[in-house]
Amino acid sequence: MTAITARNFGARATAALLTGTMLSGVVCGTAFAQDATPPAATAPQDAQPQQQAQQQVIRSLTVEGTQRLEPATVLSYTRLRVGQPYDNASLDQAIKDLHASDLMTVDSISGAETGNIVIHIRENPIINRVLIEGNKSLKDDKITPEIHLAPRQIFTRSAVRADVARIIELYRRQGRFAAIVEPQMVQLDQNRVDVVFEITEGPKSKVRQINIIGNEQFSDGKLRGEMATKQTRFWTLLSSNTSYDQDRLAYDQQKLRQFYLTEGYADFRVVSAIAELTPDKRDFIITYVVEEGDRYKFGPVTVDSDIRDFDEDRLGKSLPFKEGDWYNAKQVEDAIDQLSQLAGAYGYAFADVQPEYSRDAETHTMALNFHIAEANRTYIERIDITGNTQTRDEVIRREFRVAEGDAFNTFQVKRSEDRINSLGYFQDGFEVEQKPGSSDDRIILAANVEERPTGELTLSAGFSSLERFIVSGSIKQRNFRGRGQTLSASVDYSSYSKSVELGFTEPYLFDHNIALGGTIYRRDLNAFNYIGTDRNTTYSQVSTGFQIVTGIPLTEYWTLSGRYNFQLDDVTLDKSTFYKDTNGDGTVDTCDPLKAGRYYCDAIGERITSLVGLSLIFDSLNSRLRPSAGQRLVLGVDFAGLGGDVRYIRGRADFDKYWSLGSGFIFSVGAEGGYIHSLEASRGPGIDPVRITDRYWLGEPQFRGFDIRGVGPRVQRLYYSGDPTAGTQTLITDKDSIVDDALGGKAYYLTKAELEIPLGAGARELGLRPSIFIQAGALFDITRPEPTFTFQQATATNGDLLYNDDGSPTLLPYSVAITDTSGNALYYNSYTNDAGNSAVRLTTCSVGYAASASGTCVGTEANNPALNTTQPFLERFVGNSARPRITVGIGVNWNSPFGPLRLDIAKAILTQPGDDPKLITFNVGTQF
Repeated sequence: MTAITARNFGARATAALLTGTMLSGVVCGTAFAQDATPPAATAPQDAQPQQQAQQQVIRSLTVEGTQRLEPATVLSYTRLRVGQPYDNASLDQAIKDLHASDLMTVDSISGAETGNIVIHIRENPIINRVLIEGNKSLKDDKITPEIHLAPRQIFTRSAVRADVARIIELYRRQGRFAAIVEPQMVQLDQNRVDVVFEITEGPKSKVRQINIIGNEQFSDGKLRGEMATKQTRFWTLLSSNTSYDQDRLAYDQQKLRQFYLTEGYADFRVVSAIAELTPDKRDFIITYVVEEGDRYKFGPVTVDSDIRDFDEDRLGKSLPFKEGDWYNAKQVEDAIDQLSQLAGAYGYAFADVQPEYSRDAETHTMALNFHIAEANRTYIERIDITGNTQTRDEVIRREFRVAEGDAFNTFQVKRSEDRINSLGYFQDGFEVEQKPGSSDDRIILAANVEERPTGELTLSAGFSSLERFIVSGSIKQRNFRGRGQTLSASVDYSSYSKSVELGFTEPYLFDHNIALGGTIYRRDLNAFNYIGTDRNTTYSQVSTGFQIVTGIPLTEYWTLSGRYNFQLDDVTLDKSTFYKDTNGDGTVDTCDPLKAGRYYCDAIGERITSLVGLSLIFDSLNSRLRPSAGQRLVLGVDFAGLGGDVRYIRGRADFDKYWSLGSGFIFSVGAEGGYIHSLEASRGPGIDPVRITDRYWLGEPQFRGFDIRGVGPRVQRLYYSGDPTAGTQTLITDKDSIVDDALGGKAYYLTKAELEIPLGAGARELGLRPSIFIQAGALFDITRPEPTFTFQQATATNGDLLYNDDGSPTLLPYSVAITDTSGNALYYNSYTNDAGNSAVRLTTCSVGYAASASGTCVGTEANNPALNTTQPFLERFVGNSARPRITVGIGVNWNSPFGPLRLDIAKAILTQPGDDPKLITFNVGTQF
């Protein structure tokens, strides 16, 4: 028996077919000859075996080598059947059919000479595992979904090749064109295999060079700046746009065309864009060939409207360009949007605005006519709200500025979107979808919202440059019961302040557009100053009270807000630090201006503030959480004196405006200021009628670049060192040795300009929002405080006044006599106590001694007066100036795993004497 292998079967079959054809011709010729010649003529003897072989049929079919497959299953993939004739072509086709099944490999077919056909196969193995090795930049979860091979599938080489191609394509999308994928097959028992894709990722293929050919009006650098793809340079190490991306290549061509069209080159085109991979597959060189064409200006610009409500001449004058301006395709698009929105404001939701161009190649002008096709006035058929599972429909519907049945209005719909976004209950960038209604003049507004959590539970600890160690806990629900109500409770503790607060706000009282809210609170505040790096508490203020606030809208954008605040303040000073013993009994009982200053001693006491206030608010922000467009103005006035112990009137204004500059850039400006005027009578010379606890303060965190309360009026105390009797005193001017007490101010202003800079998608997911800013402001206008004391100037033995080397007067230490409860001066009285030791007691004896403090004086020896002595110091009043302080800096907000963080690096470039600049400020674990 002769075997036919799959390897040489084709060659043998071809030879057999040629032989069969030749023999067939001989047989046919013999047959025709028999018809024409006598029967005695017969065919040659050697032709008989060939004729028998051609007419053979399959006597039996056998399959060898099967393990999992049934022989009948193998035969079902072929056309061979027992009893049917066969030839070499049919056996060759059977081999092809079995290979195409992807279940097996055919080693050979034997028995072709006898008709007992035996098919020898090897079954393809079963995949046990698919492993990926060497991948670092692309994790398994990115590659596995793209692979078709999987455990328990049949292994085929064609499937492996397809998966290799898919993996390489994934790496090319990432910019790694040098990636190599080597598939390996690990043979296991029971005809199983492990498939291992060994990956050599290679470096990212960067864009080494971008060449531009054909540009004459603009430099290569200018055009490269318009592209998203950047050349690899040392300053672009952190950029993801230096890797090659085919989609970005097409995008850059559109960016080039867009740029030229905005510069007036209406005929510009990109002839070709070719990206060539360097031989080492590490870099790309991109070459653009461009044709700039001629530059065009706008010709006559007109508006042609089929809608009779529009004044065509007036519309034409309102366009952002006019005849003679350089042609700008972006301005044309803006004009189309402007006209479409204007048509929508008049109720024509489906107005069709088409620009009609007329180009004059000789004069290089582009005449333009905007044709507004006739349209039906559109009415709102219904408003559909979907997606809200917690928030009630009425909470969303009451924010709509249009109702079912109203005429469609583009501006009112946009305003509705802004108001819903400002709620903060739904996804960012919510938009009202506009759908065609049941007829041409009907429209459906669809609010498909996606709710996000509105409850906030915060338990945090952190460290702040302002408040040092911080522990805070709060719970807040901004959409309580799905009705839009706000319920909050918070507790904060730090070395600077402590507070407990409960609040509730109903935005729509009794289903009317009237807001009503209330807060009760207890706040403990410790004011402090620094001596060197040591922070010293000055006064403590404990405030307990409540506030009721209401708001009534006057128009769409204007709101009138009223408030009533009742507050009990208790201001104290540390007795051990700032009090003195005035009775000589060892008990400190009186605030000592020598230690605390007259301004702090004056602040001590309990007082009640009963305050009523009004605010007029204009708000057109597109979002109250993260605005990018619109403005907000607040004008407020407060009157304290509706009962209570405090009487003043206070005014304040605050303005902010935002612009979206495109590409994620947001520019904003802001200004605020205030003034407080006391309605009380003068409380004495050098004492400002507005108490220190009611004044304005300025510094960190609102004025970045300065420390807390680092701007404004203050009293600085500088001490002298040296011998006053020798005229060698020196004023200690080291900043760490100066006692600096901020006093606040009755007037302030603060302005800012800030640009928020967008980052990549990864940074946005982390919540990073950097910005650059400049601020200017001042705090001023308080009464100059009286000096604490006037120190006596030292004199020489001849009575002349003594001066230091710098020309300043030499001052004697300040001494205050100690008295008893009756006001009698006390003296240090030396005596011998019961133990026989020398001791000193305070007595009224100026001469001699007494057995008791007020006993009979015996003896003639003079005693020393009992004195409190203070080192001489210089007090200076600084910072009370309206001249601006200016800072510039960069900052970043980050929603970190530790809580919200704000980091600012700000440099004070213009200051006034006494100001306290600070370069870096940050807050972690607390709101800012």
